[in-house]
Amino acid sequence: MLTLKFIQDNPELVIKKLLVKNFDAKEIVENIIALYEKKNKAQQSADQAKAEMNKISKEIGILFREGKKEEANKAKDRTSELKETIKQLDQEFASNDEEVNELLIQLPNLPHESVPKGNSEEDNITIKTGGDKTGLPENALPHWELAQKYNLIDFELGVKLTGAGFPVYRGKGSQLQRALINFFLDQAREAGYEEIQPPLVVNEDSGYGTGQLPDKEGQMYHITEDNLYLIPTAEVPVTNIYRDIILDANSLPYKNTAYSACFRREAGSYGKDVRGLNRLHQFDKVEIVQIAHPVKSYQVLNEMVSYVETLVQKLGLPYRVLQLCGGDLSFTSALTFDFEVYSAAQEKWLEVSSVSNFEAFQANRLKLRFREEGVKKPQLAHTLNGSALALPRIVAALLENNQAPEGIKIPEVLVPYCGFDLIN
Repeated sequence: MLTLKFIQDNPELVIKKLLVKNFDAKEIVENIIALYEKKNKAQQSADQAKAEMNKISKEIGILFREGKKEEANKAKDRTSELKETIKQLDQEFASNDEEVNELLIQLPNLPHESVPKGNSEEDNITIKTGGDKTGLPENALPHWELAQKYNLIDFELGVKLTGAGFPVYRGKGSQLQRALINFFLDQAREAGYEEIQPPLVVNEDSGYGTGQLPDKEGQMYHITEDNLYLIPTAEVPVTNIYRDIILDANSLPYKNTAYSACFRREAGSYGKDVRGLNRLHQFDKVEIVQIAHPVKSYQVLNEMVSYVETLVQKLGLPYRVLQLCGGDLSFTSALTFDFEVYSAAQEKWLEVSSVSNFEAFQANRLKLRFREEGVKKPQLAHTLNGSALALPRIVAALLENNQAPEGIKIPEVLVPYCGFDLIN
């Protein structure tokens, strides 16, 4: 959430920058400023009324002692009037404050100055490519047919047990999943990330803290009886570890990694573009999260992007890195880089990671701050996160790109984790 002070000090800048995200903030910004002024006037009037009441209260005793009973009673009547005025002003202040907050949470994060304007993913900019596209054998199969051929993933059984978008992994398919999870976690720990095993459900405060609520409540599975939500990513519980905390600046950055299942309702579209593992309601992912000093957060972002790149390189997958345009940038992100790997049999690019800097946007919601040595007032930290990596499309690309007449070859780095080097 943008801070009220920043909006007050820079209304035109906020409006201009959010247009890069194709968001017209003019009316909301103007209403926020008008409501804030109204709230301040109510507060000033209440303070004046309280000061007058305190003064009169002190005079009442003196008037009674001096025998001025009539004047004392008039003063008491005046204090009663002031109490009612103060009550009304306090209610007005609280109402205005609530309205301001309701408007504040509607404003997306401001995009970084480097973010290009654009309407959709078609306007994203490719900033880097790597790896070689695989030459496939004749009659190469897409991953959903390979999964059936080698009994790795049962999509129909998943429909029977739960519904579309909930596949069942079997045999070597399950082992490959577990191998990837352990490989990604080990790599993250070696890179200095502390491993967390978070809950798979969170409360409303946690969803609000990272910006999923109220923006994406329709995309999350809601347990209505307990008012809990299945997590769409481990980012939510892990980042909320630091909610309502003041950190020591000398301890920054904090680095965490977590494996979790992820649940997303919005994945229910149909067609060839979402067939197989391309889009699911439930999938596995290893996440990396950092809490950083504002001065260093973009250095941290670059380090996280470089780290994710090493993962796709070690898996031997052809990849590209995209800088997202304003129209494709998320509600909470200031700058995002997407990683896509090439799916040879489908002849298409598949997104496997988003690495984002949210600057102070989430931290303001979370009340996540840090204190510099010798500085009394704490400051908002910056939060960052990235997929490292999301499994379904990685598995899809690995199966398709590594198919050979003798079977599916396992990347060398995964062999110690799988216990086999070929699926046949």
